[in-house]
Amino acid sequence: MFRPIVKLIIATILRFEARLILKKYQPRIIAITGSVGKTGTKDAIASVLAGQAKVRASQKSFNSELGVPLTIIGCDNPWWNPFGWLKVFVEGLGLILFRSNYPECLVLEIGVDRPGDMKSTLAWLKIDVAVLTNLPEVPVHVEFFKSPEEVVKEKWLLAQAVPATGLVIYNHDDAKLKALASELKCRNISYGFQEGATVRGSDIHINYQKENTEKPEGLGLRVDYDGKSVPFNLPGVLGAHQLYSLLAATAVGVSEEINLIKISEVLARTETPPGRMKLLAGLKETLIIDDTYNSSPAALEAGLNTLSELRIAGRKIAVLGDMLELGKYTIDEHRKAGILASRVAQVLVTVGLRMKFAVEEAMRKKMGKKNVYHFDDSRQAGEFLQNFIAPADVILVKGSQSLRMERVVEEIMANPEEKSKLLVRQDSGWSRR
Repeated sequence: MFRPIVKLIIATILRFEARLILKKYQPRIIAITGSVGKTGTKDAIASVLAGQAKVRASQKSFNSELGVPLTIIGCDNPWWNPFGWLKVFVEGLGLILFRSNYPECLVLEIGVDRPGDMKSTLAWLKIDVAVLTNLPEVPVHVEFFKSPEEVVKEKWLLAQAVPATGLVIYNHDDAKLKALASELKCRNISYGFQEGATVRGSDIHINYQKENTEKPEGLGLRVDYDGKSVPFNLPGVLGAHQLYSLLAATAVGVSEEINLIKISEVLARTETPPGRMKLLAGLKETLIIDDTYNSSPAALEAGLNTLSELRIAGRKIAVLGDMLELGKYTIDEHRKAGILASRVAQVLVTVGLRMKFAVEEAMRKKMGKKNVYHFDDSRQAGEFLQNFIAPADVILVKGSQSLRMERVVEEIMANPEEKSKLLVRQDSGWSRR
């Protein structure tokens, strides 16, 4: 009871200060929402715009009732440190009372966990550009809504809040967003791989190391806009779905009249966030696909599809943790995960109570007991994999945040001393959980 009350008080103070800061400095606000790819899109957009103006983007995945105003103030989350919160409040007050070299543009990630979240945020946050990423059939957090359609309605409020002088950028390949875009009264442009997208990607391919044609090093594609066609590369990351972030950032860039070639050069140098299909060196000359930030049915399917496309010499190992907040879809979606994993991977390692349904389906598909392993804890799974993996294996690791699947990666990565830089959830607040 105590913590929710304290959180409410903190959120109220933060919103009050954030509103006054925005009123004083009037930065241009680009807001991003969706069920998949928000953080990667936010970081890519910030990189593209950095050469044009002073830009601040949400740290990590700051997208909550606390995270959004913390980004506006420009402070880290102190978690449950009272002196840390006092410092945040003083920082915010300083921006209000004194003139500062405040950013000209804010790139904010807006999350939705429960009905009313978006409406609550838009009550005090006025935006100039809305970017909508993807709204899959079974989105994350659907447990708290009456149906997936209700999630779509909640997130679409962001686009509806854009004024007539603003801009909406949406994923053209998402049928729901494409249909809703016809309602918009403001300027809008789309991105995607399907015919008709304003910014369109094509010719997706995996790049392999020249000295090792069975070791992937990233993705490549072509991007077309307004009669121009430019090659783009995304090193150090896999998954065609990751390219939507690149296309969204390109759409923002061209809307600001930034040259397409310059955008491609910037994005080739941009580091994608940890835990989003990142390629990491593993023990015993293995390769890890670290997708541990979070999980949902659509994202899990995309990760497994990427694993299936790889041309490698070793085994394909899928290490999957529970997908949370799926409500009535929980059992069916975990069973589907087991079926898909059995088609893609030679070995399936699962973590969590819900993934036992995936194990059942994988066994039904005759993966065999020697190729299916289940653990209650992510650390146990990582310790098992240390001795199990062999040279040239590729290991996809994925699961919802609470499963802490980054601990699996920590156990099998070649450079654990660099975990604070390479893995998700390495700050002090998470380390105490």
